Amino acid sequence: MDGLGVLGLLFILVLVVLLVLGLYIVPQQNAYVIERLGKFHTVSVAGLHFKIPFIDRIAQKMNLRVNQLDVKLETKTLDNVFVTVIASTQFRVDVNNVAVAYYELQNPQAQLRSYMEDALRSAIPALTLDDAFARKDNVALDVQQTVGNEMQRFGFTVVKTLITAIDPSNQVKQAMDSINAAQREKEATRQRAEAQRIAIETQAQADAEKVRLQGEGQANYRREIANGIVDQIKSLQDVGMSISEVNQIVMFNQYLDVMRSMSESNNAKTVVLPASTPQGFKNLYDEVTGAIITGQATADRDAME
Repeated sequence: MDGLGVLGLLFILVLVVLLVLGLYIVPQQNAYVIERLGKFHTVSVAGLHFKIPFIDRIAQKMNLRVNQLDVKLETKTLDNVFVTVIASTQFRVDVNNVAVAYYELQNPQAQLRSYMEDALRSAIPALTLDDAFARKDNVALDVQQTVGNEMQRFGFTVVKTLITAIDPSNQVKQAMDSINAAQREKEATRQRAEAQRIAIETQAQADAEKVRLQGEGQANYRREIANGIVDQIKSLQDVGMSISEVNQIVMFNQYLDVMRSMSESNNAKTVVLPASTPQGFKNLYDEVTGAIITGQATADRDAME
C-alpha cells in the first residue's frame, strides 16, 4: 500500500472518530445545554444530535421531570401560637427556558426554599390557628403563586404547592383537646336534658289522656246507671206505685246488689246490716237519708261561715 492510500485510510478513520465523538443522544424528559467555545450555543431536547468535537461541549444535562422540595419551618400565628409548618412544592425546569434555568441560578433548590420560607412566614402570621387549619389550601395557593412568579424569572415552573402539616406544640394540642371535649360534653348534656324534657312532657300528656278517658268512662258509666234508674222509676210509676214506694224498691235493689258484690268479692269482710225484711230496709233507708241531709246542711252552714 502506497503512502496516498495510508493517508486516505487515516483520513477516513479520523472522520469516523470525529463523527462518533460528535454524535450524542438526549433521553426523554432531558435537555442538554450546548456551549461553543465557552459560549452558549443551543439547547438539545430528546433525540439524536451532532456537535462539533473539541469546539462544542455539553455544558449541562438538565432534567425536565418534576422535582419535589419539602420545607419545614417554625412560625407564629395571629393569636401568638407557635406552629411548625411543613410544605411540599413541586417544580420543574421550563422546557422553553432551559438556558435561563442553567445560567441564572447556581442552586435552584436553595433559592426555592428561601422563597417558600419567606412566603409562609408572611401568610401564616396573618391567620389565627383555627383559620390556618381551615384555610391551609388557600395559603398553599397563595404561596404557590408568590413563589411561582419569582421562580419563573429564572426559568422554573412551580407546578403545585401543598401544606402537608401544621403542628402546634404539645401544650397547645392538649388545650385544644380539652376545649373540644368540654364543648362536646356541654352539647351532650344539653341533648340529654332535652330528651328528658320530651320524655316528661310525653308522660304527662299520656297521664292526662288516661285521666280524661277514665273520667269519661266513669261519667258514661254513671250516666247509664242513672238512665237505668230513671227507666225503672218510670216503669214502677206506670203500674200505680207512689214515689215513696218506688224509692224504697230502688234503694232495696241497690242494697241487694251491694250485698251480692260483697259476697262475691275475694276481699270480702264481715258486715252486719239489717237484712230481714223490706220494712227493716226502710229503717236503714230512713237513717241513711237523714245522715245525708244532715251532712249536706252542715256543709252549707260551713260554707256560709
